[in-house]
Formats: sequence, structure tokens, C-alpha cells
Amino acid sequence: MATQRMMQRFARWHIWLGWLVGVPILMWTVTGLVMVARPIEEVRGEHLRIAAEPQPLAIQGGAYGDVDGPIRDIHAFMQDGRPVALLTMMDGSVRRRDMATGAAIAPLDASAARAVAERRIEGGGTVESVTFYEADEVPFDFRREMPVWQVALADGTHVYVGRDTGQIVAVRTRFWRVFDFMWGLHIMDLKTREDTSHPILILFALLSVIGALLGCTLMFRRRKARVTADG
Repeated sequence: MATQRMMQRFARWHIWLGWLVGVPILMWTVTGLVMVARPIEEVRGEHLRIAAEPQPLAIQGGAYGDVDGPIRDIHAFMQDGRPVALLTMMDGSVRRRDMATGAAIAPLDASAARAVAERRIEGGGTVESVTFYEADEVPFDFRREMPVWQVALADGTHVYVGRDTGQIVAVRTRFWRVFDFMWGLHIMDLKTREDTSHPILILFALLSVIGALLGCTLMFRRRKARVTADG
């Protein structure tokens, strides 16, 4: 008898909890379906842009020294106490120049990459390894096509330092990798973890909305039946 009363109490708690969380669950599923129904590029209006051919800057080196090709973009900033120009070439490659002299700055080697991590990252002095990756061979937790040094720290953090930029371009902690995996599960894309609008995800989002709607409907039916029984 005591067990039956306890189960009845659990059933009542379940009903009230269902009323409490039913609305936000329905809201999450409906908004989720809306968000995955269209590719993010379409949401951002990227499909409305009229593509233009990239044009090189009307300079061929000049104050930046001898440059082997047309320049697409120039970004200037202070790096290690000196003004540096980062030149992006039309082919996507990157060059660094000392703006004061125009001299080329050599790509980072392993010791320079380690030094960058030690200066710019908390706990950067606990380096376990420094590994170089070409643009087409980068680790999965980086997923950007550029030559980088991976500075692995003792706590599992991976600091990625651009070989040609001399800058930290990504920091991947252990929890970031857990989060990334969970994100892949969330959007049902474990391969690239970037596709937020694909048929499988849309289908399950739609099924979730239907399930939530049915659940909310049954809540009203269960409450009505209980009122009738009590009456």
C-alpha cells in the first residue's frame, strides 16, 4: 500500500513537472526546427551577394620590399614592439614585413612558436611538444587551411601559432574538444561539425516538434480525465 501511494505521488510530481517544462521544451524544439530549416549562409543573406572578382592592390611591394606577386590585402599591427604589415597575396599565401624597413620577416620556427605560446598563454611554460602542420594536413581540432605550429601544453591545451603570421590563431583546450564533440552530436554532423542544416537534422527536429506537441496535448487530456474522475 505504501508503495502504491509512493508511485501515485511520483505520478503527480511527473505531471506537474511536465507542465513546468513542457512549454520550454516545445519552444526549444520549434525554434530549433526553424533555425535548422535553412542553411546558415542563406540566413545571413550570403546567397544574395553578387560575387566580384578579387582585385589586387595597385602596389607591387613598394614600402613593403620585394614581393613575389600581387597583393590582395594588407593588415598592419604592432607585434613584439615593432610595426608589422601582414600581406595576403592573391593566391592566399601570407607574407610578413617590417613596416619600418620593408624587410621580410622569416616564418616562425619551432622555438619561436614555443616562445609565442609561453608569452601569450597562461601556463604556456608547460610545453610538452611543438609540431608543425602543413595547410592540408592540420589536425581535426584546428580545421583551418593554413600552415601552423601546434604547441601542446601539459594540461592538454593545443595552442596553434601561424607559421607565416606569427600570431596565435586558435586555442583548443580539452573541454573545447569535448564541447566540439557534443556540438557535432547536437547538429548530427560528426564529420565536419559545421553543417547545421541537413535532411537528417531537419527530420529529427520535425519529429521532436511533433512529439512535443503530442506530449502537451496529452497533458491536457490527462488533466481532464483526472478532474472527471475526482468529480
